[in-house]
Amino acid sequence: MAQHTSMEEFEALLNESFEMDTPEEGSVVKGKVIAIEAGQAIIDVGYKMEGRVDLKEFANPGETPNISVGDEVEVFLRSAENAKGEAVISREMARREEAWDRLEKAYADEERVDGAIFGRVKGGFTVDLGGAVAFLPGSQVDVRPVRDAGPLMGLKQPFQILKMDRRRGNIVVSRRAILEESRAEQRAEVIGNLTEGQTVDGVVKNITEYGAFVDLGGVDGLLHVTDMAWRRVNHPSEILTIGETVKVQVIKINKDTHRISLGMKQLQEDPWDLVAAKYPLESTHTGRVTNITDYGAFVELEPGVEGLVHVSEMSWTKKNVHPGKIVSTSQEVEVMVLEIDGAKRRVSLGLKQTMRNPWEVFAETHPEGTEVEGEVKNITEFGLFIGLEGEIDGMVHLSDLSWDERGEDAIQSYKKGDMVHAVVSEVDIEKERISLSIKALGGDKFSEAVGGVKRGSVITVAVTAIEDGGIEVEYEGMKSFIRRSDLSRDRADQRPERFSVGDKLDVRVTNVDAKTRRLGLSIKAREIAEEKEAVEQYGSSDSGASLGDILGAALKGDR
Repeated sequence: MAQHTSMEEFEALLNESFEMDTPEEGSVVKGKVIAIEAGQAIIDVGYKMEGRVDLKEFANPGETPNISVGDEVEVFLRSAENAKGEAVISREMARREEAWDRLEKAYADEERVDGAIFGRVKGGFTVDLGGAVAFLPGSQVDVRPVRDAGPLMGLKQPFQILKMDRRRGNIVVSRRAILEESRAEQRAEVIGNLTEGQTVDGVVKNITEYGAFVDLGGVDGLLHVTDMAWRRVNHPSEILTIGETVKVQVIKINKDTHRISLGMKQLQEDPWDLVAAKYPLESTHTGRVTNITDYGAFVELEPGVEGLVHVSEMSWTKKNVHPGKIVSTSQEVEVMVLEIDGAKRRVSLGLKQTMRNPWEVFAETHPEGTEVEGEVKNITEFGLFIGLEGEIDGMVHLSDLSWDERGEDAIQSYKKGDMVHAVVSEVDIEKERISLSIKALGGDKFSEAVGGVKRGSVITVAVTAIEDGGIEVEYEGMKSFIRRSDLSRDRADQRPERFSVGDKLDVRVTNVDAKTRRLGLSIKAREIAEEKEAVEQYGSSDSGASLGDILGAALKGDR
């Protein structure tokens, strides 16, 4: 019984001894290099257990293995025995376990870790962190996009761990965070030494549409396009090139955002200080068109001094056209200074003022009554527009088209493009209007015909037509109409048919209407007037003498 008990105790002690001496699979154990052969290191991990490890597992990426016989190393025991009776061990896995412990502590303490970029993968690079492999996204390589990462490969440098998951074996690191941190320290130091108004030298690092970034020795400042020169700069590349050293002035420093605004033109004399003296009002100068907009054109009088020619000041005659139809970019033009606003740094210029007002010229060369010729440019409901010299138009109103026809009827005889003759009737320079008359070309026939005719005059007319309501007669080429009721004092003689075409008749003028160009004529009025005159000369209606007696006496007196 005692012997059986002692055997159990011995077996327990033996098993306990095995558990103490035999390394646990899946753990990191210490071993000793006992030989190096065929590219492998033979390592004794104790308890008469040996294993083999490829020499490359003892080398960092891009380096040669540094291992010798007798070196003590840590390896990962994957299995105590394989088919050959050897232990299955790995130096790389041991390094990984060791590295993960170290990296987890660094991640918790937000400390930097050293590593080397050794490979390129989709979206970034692989980094060896002393046994653990991490992913470096392309966006985290540098503060600016990197086109060639070759110089960074294999270079030992610090990284910041952004994220890690030991269970999945994922580590994400950043090189950019390290650079930004050191850059921020450098920026703070450089900015601390700068003052607003200070003049410094810098190197142009980048050019954009709105300006250029200038390196002031570790910190960048923005040189805006409007602060490069006093003149208009369409694009910074007109005056700057990348890598060029320039002298700039510090305009503003934002201590919170560390942004620096720079200027070049501030180191030059402001041309606006002399504008008022050099460009007095109503003086004319030659300038160059630099920019054309919908509302006008900008003209450079000298570098840094531009003025605007508003579209309304570009042409006397072209009122509703785009400025680009009148001038072109880079064209040399003569302009007049109309207004200067030194506070707003604006100069108002005029282009048309350098040329004479075409309406003034026309008024001088074409006084009223002058005959002109032009093309019908437009036809409206109230008249014709005729193109004249100097690219101006004159208007013929409906009432000035014809003496004999209504304007609405006369205008039907014209069409665009017709060449017509007319007479200048009025020129209004202020309103820029020229009134023309076509009907006045042959003179005023009515005025010429009835010039000496007054109301009450007796004239001789010729019968030209017989109608039911009266007769048509003609006097000096002017037509008039005598109504039936005016053909005679006696109703029985008020018959149009008692007259014949060609008859000569003495009639009394009852009205002269210059507006309608008509004469009012009456035979009846003439007879009444003659009777009245006879009565006054030879008797009265109260004397008892008959009209026949009076007229007979009057006729005898005439004989």
